[in-house]
Amino acid sequence: MPELKFAILGAGFWSQFQLAGWREAGGADCVAVCDRIRAKAEALAQRFGVPRVYDDPVKLLENEELDFIDIITSVETHSPLVHLAAERGLNVVCQKPMGVSLSEAERMVQTCHDAGAKLLINENWRWQHPLRQFKRQLDSGRIGQPFRARIHYANSFPVFDNQPFLKNLEQFILTDIGSHILDTARFLFGDAHNLYCQIHRIHPDIKGEDVATVMMNMGENITVTCEMSYASRTEIERFPETYVYVEGSAGFLELGPDYWIRETTVQGTLAKRYPPPRYPWADPAYDLIHASIVPCQTDLLKDLKGEGVAETNGDDNLKTCRLYFGAYESAARDTVLHFD
Repeated sequence: MPELKFAILGAGFWSQFQLAGWREAGGADCVAVCDRIRAKAEALAQRFGVPRVYDDPVKLLENEELDFIDIITSVETHSPLVHLAAERGLNVVCQKPMGVSLSEAERMVQTCHDAGAKLLINENWRWQHPLRQFKRQLDSGRIGQPFRARIHYANSFPVFDNQPFLKNLEQFILTDIGSHILDTARFLFGDAHNLYCQIHRIHPDIKGEDVATVMMNMGENITVTCEMSYASRTEIERFPETYVYVEGSAGFLELGPDYWIRETTVQGTLAKRYPPPRYPWADPAYDLIHASIVPCQTDLLKDLKGEGVAETNGDDNLKTCRLYFGAYESAARDTVLHFD
């Protein structure tokens, strides 16, 4: 099958890694880059040998024959760009979080359905190699029926240094990291039946929250607590690793620091390390995350080629959107939300 042709909209920090991921996955050819700051688009295009550059997405769509667009812009631009593509029946890959509100995300999904266009979300967190292995071991049933779990993402990484715009977001950690962590919870344990959240702002020079704790009842009556923080300095922090601890009726399963998975049953504890693949184009500080881009985009390409349904399509990601936007509502009202 010939390579799919696509354009990237947005030439910021993440675009270089996303474009490298598409090339690593294979099967898609970037023919144009667009950014409102033309110099940024030109720099990305020159680095990767992309032939054409635009600073206006309308002109790009008028002049290019594309199979899909990849939106890597700030969240407030996602909806207008998705609608612009849907008007032309063009498939869309969109960065998370999908929209600035749940209602906006719902409209984006419905608009693409009505236009007969695919809407896929580039939600790569669940595609981390150690998390995929953890899921396989969890599903093996060796620790029995899970009844309680904790997902821990807490560190002191200076995330605002290379992404200073994050300081000005009214909603920060739940949309930025919660979109990943709550999606990972769904991937591991199923959909949520209820949710309760508390948030805090610890850094004094930011607008949004940098700490959040979410408790949910999920799947087959599993209590899941998700801890998220960019204000925690602990002995075990290893940015950007996510730790998962699951208690089951017959044992315990842990994904801990440095990619170690430990499975404890009556027979004892088995431990094995599952480091991510290494790519020369990945930023060493984000190596785990950048490596997960490749299998995620491979999965998206199967859907774009009509060879399957992507795990993180718009309909599925709406369920994650309901969790992080619901978490804000729960924190504001100090109440439990019910989804059933």
